[in-house]
Amino acid sequence: MSSTGLRDEVADLVQKLIRLNTVNPPGNETVAAELLRDYLAANGVESELYAKVPERANLVGRLPGRGDGPSLLLLSHTDTVVADAGEWQVDPWSGEVRDGEIWGRGALDMKGEVAANAVTIASLAREGFEPAGDLIFVAAADEEVGQGFGLPWLCEAHPEAVRADYALNEGGGERIELAGRSFYLCSTAEKMSSPFRLRVHGRAGHASMPGIADNALVKAAGLIERLAAYRPELRLGPETDALVQAVAGRQLEAAEALEFARELDPIAAEMLEPILSLTFSPTMISASERRNVIPSACEVVVDCRLLPGQGQAEAEVEVRAVLGEGEYDFEWIEGRGGTRSPLATPLWDAIEGFVGELDPEAAVVPICVAGFTDSHWLREAFGTVAYGFFPMRTMDVRLAARLVHSADERIAVDDLELGLECFRHVARTVCG
Repeated sequence: MSSTGLRDEVADLVQKLIRLNTVNPPGNETVAAELLRDYLAANGVESELYAKVPERANLVGRLPGRGDGPSLLLLSHTDTVVADAGEWQVDPWSGEVRDGEIWGRGALDMKGEVAANAVTIASLAREGFEPAGDLIFVAAADEEVGQGFGLPWLCEAHPEAVRADYALNEGGGERIELAGRSFYLCSTAEKMSSPFRLRVHGRAGHASMPGIADNALVKAAGLIERLAAYRPELRLGPETDALVQAVAGRQLEAAEALEFARELDPIAAEMLEPILSLTFSPTMISASERRNVIPSACEVVVDCRLLPGQGQAEAEVEVRAVLGEGEYDFEWIEGRGGTRSPLATPLWDAIEGFVGELDPEAAVVPICVAGFTDSHWLREAFGTVAYGFFPMRTMDVRLAARLVHSADERIAVDDLELGLECFRHVARTVCG
């Protein structure tokens, strides 16, 4: 493990970051970028601020490489979701330390990882580390909302600043125990965020005489029920196939794998089920603006997630088959993500090497992220091999999952130190 000095250094930095309110919106990430710039400068690391608007800066720090090896980018974001102080045991922007844990909004998502990235590049610079390829640290803005101020803008407007062969980001690293064995999850793919809108048509009328109208809201309810009742075909991708084989010890079909997971552990089933198929979650509805007017139109927004490599054209055929014929219009709102990286790479080997030294009985297994991260921007722009891995073994995985985006978010200092040690190992291995 790292020295007490590095442990204290990373803990101090994450406390300072938590004390900066970077709730998005509005973000105000520049205050965090400036803090990191000053910290890196004091440790001999050059960095630049890139900002589409002044108050929403992205920081890019760099240890230049000799030019004869691959580059590695440590990716993180400085914005957070909102926090209601009335729901917390402590001030969400206090960075208070309790029982070996640092409390505050962003501790897990993801100012802890921001700090570990920063201390990684700073400590290696102090030690005189000269990488073969560039070692890059990006603290991006606007990951939580995605309004075009963060990594997608950097990839488009300043590609030379963020182009890299390999990248480490959020989205994995949890240690879980299944079937009497320990596994560390490394995310190598993510589903596509592919929400769609349904506009259901009817005929307006006075609410006191429902028989003469055609209530679009009632018609929409039927469509919502069909989406909720639908059970899509399950399928295994390379990530889920490798995960299942590692845990089960044999190859299984998708349906068999889900049944195996349910028998094994509820958390295994919760983790596996959403990454075996596309998913529909109706989340927003709007119809009449007056209580006594039957709506002639009703709009439903459905959060839809597609498997990596699954296109919207294919998915639309399936959606329309589920909904059937009717008086509605269908449109995709957006399509972001849905990318994957290969498993057999030097970055994977570096992570496995770290886990092998840390926890020799444990295995690293790939997983697809059901949600969304910034990794896909790098994969799409540059073909970067991007994984999500921030090792965590002190805090229980179930507790950590409940705390992200919720009250009383906190990170164990032991896990913070572990992440720092991992990043230092990976940087030396991949770029060394």
